[in-house]
Amino acid sequence: MKTQRGFTLVELMIVVVVIGVLASIAYPSYTDYLTRGRIPDATSNLSNKRVQVEQFYQDNRTYTGAPACVADSTTSQYFDFSCSVLTANAYTLQAVGKGAMVGFTYTIDQSNAKTSTITASGWTGNVGCWVTKKGGAC
Repeated sequence: MKTQRGFTLVELMIVVVVIGVLASIAYPSYTDYLTRGRIPDATSNLSNKRVQVEQFYQDNRTYTGAPACVADSTTSQYFDFSCSVLTANAYTLQAVGKGAMVGFTYTIDQSNAKTSTITASGWTGNVGCWVTKKGGAC
């Protein structure tokens, strides 16, 4: 009697199904992980720009003309930075997502009020902090 070696078609199909199930669970988690990893790009740059604007104010007693408020699309691969409000006594810096981060907008103003406006699928936005996790956690 000869013994056969190898796998049956049923065994191979079971392996394919198991791999498919694992991939369907892993891929969304991985993309969420990538998104969470890109958010600090916006928050850290906004914090740096806020310091620059406040230093400008200390020197000039006005926010008008602060170099950090110039539109900046080169500092980050995933966010564009600008000032949506700029007066002598007030400013609002914002980071607007681009590319893979479309739908994410983070802002900070002269009183250090941080807000998030997020329209990306599965994310919660419009809160009074910088959302860093999918459930709306800050």
